Amino acid sequence: MPMDNWLSTTWAPNWRSLQYFNLYRLVVAGLFLLAFLFPQTLTAHLNLFPTPVNLLLTGGYLFAVLAGLLLSIHWQQHFNMQLSSQVLADIVVINLIMFNSGGIGSDLAVLLLISLAAASLVGRGRLVLFYAALATLAVLAVQVYGILTGRFDGSSIVQPGLISAGFFATAILARLLGQRAMIHENLARRRGIALDNQIRISQNIVERMQDGVLIVDAAGRIVRHNPVARAMLGLADDEAQALPAPLAAGLGQWANGGPENALCTGFADRRLFARFEHTASTDREQLIFLEDLDRIQERAQQMKLASLGRLTASIAHEIRNPLSAISHAGELLREERRSEVIDRLLRILNDNVRRLDRIVADVLLLGRQNRGQPEMIALDRFCPTFIGDFTAAESLTPGVVVWQASSGAALYFDPNHLHQILWNLVSNALRYSSGGPGAVRLEAVAVADAGRVELHVIDDGPGVPDEIREQIFEPFFTTYHTGSGLGLYIARELCAANGGSLSIGANAPGGHFIMTGRNDTCPPPEANAAHAKN
Repeated sequence: MPMDNWLSTTWAPNWRSLQYFNLYRLVVAGLFLLAFLFPQTLTAHLNLFPTPVNLLLTGGYLFAVLAGLLLSIHWQQHFNMQLSSQVLADIVVINLIMFNSGGIGSDLAVLLLISLAAASLVGRGRLVLFYAALATLAVLAVQVYGILTGRFDGSSIVQPGLISAGFFATAILARLLGQRAMIHENLARRRGIALDNQIRISQNIVERMQDGVLIVDAAGRIVRHNPVARAMLGLADDEAQALPAPLAAGLGQWANGGPENALCTGFADRRLFARFEHTASTDREQLIFLEDLDRIQERAQQMKLASLGRLTASIAHEIRNPLSAISHAGELLREERRSEVIDRLLRILNDNVRRLDRIVADVLLLGRQNRGQPEMIALDRFCPTFIGDFTAAESLTPGVVVWQASSGAALYFDPNHLHQILWNLVSNALRYSSGGPGAVRLEAVAVADAGRVELHVIDDGPGVPDEIREQIFEPFFTTYHTGSGLGLYIARELCAANGGSLSIGANAPGGHFIMTGRNDTCPPPEANAAHAKN
């Protein structure tokens, strides 16, 4: 593409340069006026005489320059027209003053060279050659007219020719310099825009990353961070701050040749995995990437459950039909005359059929965790009724499972879900308890912050070993040989569906599970999220 065509598509009027050009012309007009009003020996060779015509020309020129300056500031339209009118004013006024001051010999033509050079830098394209042609014609016309009228020496005709050549040379050189300046300016502008866009994109990516990002200076202070890191570490928004001690220790070990990854466990409610990297910054800044291990484990757990759910649901449906046939066949065999060995084998068969049926039911329940229909439940009425039903169903001696009076505690929960959760928790507690009076206790405790109630299930057994506490809520994890490993997992999911939670407490001294729920009807955000997921 030719350079002029390329410039025509990328060039934009430079009003600030035009304003500087007008300021220069204002200074020239002021000097003309001072030279006319206060003639001195320094300007005597220019033949600037304070004649009425010269004063009138200077005053008009000063007015035209002021008008051009104001237009370039307050009416930034028709750039070429404004520039051309100002250059034309320079050519007319300087040539008329030069005619009154002795023609080309007054050396005032040099001012036209400066104006043409400035106009060539400010303007664009072949228009600058038009300015040089106008200046050449004007100078030649003034000098020829002066020679014909006898005011100038005839031999002075050579000087306008030389100065005219200077006009074109100045215009062409200034035009080339202006084009090159515009090319570089446009390139710098485009690169600046591209860099700004890249910075914005990078900033958006960093801000929306699921991992925390920290930029740390050489002194170990945090200078920038993304919202995830701010939430992880509880950082302030803007001000630089010291790196938390666990991260500072990991960074120090890495700087001394240690591993680039560190597990930081010095935070109250989470475990963070930190990765350190160098940057190319001249300020020797370092990058720290933070990952929440609990979130990673939860995400892996969800993926695992999604796969297991699809697999086990399809298998469970296929197992249930032949399982029913086996159970029916066992019932028919029980009606026949048989020996003691056959009776024992039938009992084994029926026990395992019931166990398989329970496992299948639990597996199918994983995919049918419908939204609950919560209502206010008075625990003083619900829990004793539940204990009576459980005692009767399990053929227990009354008093094995006891209720600690809660003085009017209420829970906003789905009754069916609460019944299923308590059945799983009390069954587990009873399995590992002594089985004596008061072996399993149900207690309700009001939480310090308003709107929450804790329901505790405590047994007098050996408690949960420390090595399996983190696995106790994982699906299909069990220490009981006939268990499905789904009871506690389903109980926790049902708690979450009702806006509550299920956790394991410290051995007291036996097993201790804590179910937390609301005692008001305002659904929290986490409950909505659980419902949407289900």
